[in-house]
Amino acid sequence: MVRLTRAEQQRRTHEQLLDAGRKVFLRRGYLAATVEEIAADAGYTRGALYKHFDGKEGLWLAIVSGHAEAHVQWLGESLARAGTRDELVAALFPAGLLDEDAARWSAAAAEVLAATAQQPETAALVAAVQRRHDEQVVALLTTHCERLRVRPAMPPHQAVVMLGALGIGLALRDTVVPSADAAAILTHVLDMLFPPPAPADSGETGGRTGR
Repeated sequence: MVRLTRAEQQRRTHEQLLDAGRKVFLRRGYLAATVEEIAADAGYTRGALYKHFDGKEGLWLAIVSGHAEAHVQWLGESLARAGTRDELVAALFPAGLLDEDAARWSAAAAEVLAATAQQPETAALVAAVQRRHDEQVVALLTTHCERLRVRPAMPPHQAVVMLGALGIGLALRDTVVPSADAAAILTHVLDMLFPPPAPADSGETGGRTGR
């Protein structure tokens, strides 16, 4: 058996704790999840979790930061492949909107927001992750809208905030009222935000006929 170096062992512990945190937060929600349960799922003691993440809040921030980075990378690649307005809109549609895990994660995120409302320092860290993600998405959206000559119905930074809030809200609502057609709602909103170009007026493009 190959013996891992200390640095490799630390990286493996770090990743195993992240993976256990994702699973426990999905299974139990943020508030009900405990440091002991997460550490046990990963096969470590609570001391290991505190050493790597300084507690449950730090673990959550590390997980959502990783999710945000992965989403920006995926979105950038998807938008780069878009060659039409319809393909751009399709790239903006959340792939996991109808996924059960998405609804559970949104519920956990709502718990975090409620729990950190009275904790200014933690709230500022959560806001910083969201702000950095939104700024990167705005930059991508601006670049590719200009490339494809798509004119959003509102400024890109407002569209990004609106779509993010709507996606979370729909996923969260689905945990209570699963009958809502989230896909149809979001499709309609995207069509309004990124309207197709108006058809050219054939009367203006034709040449003037002489008498």
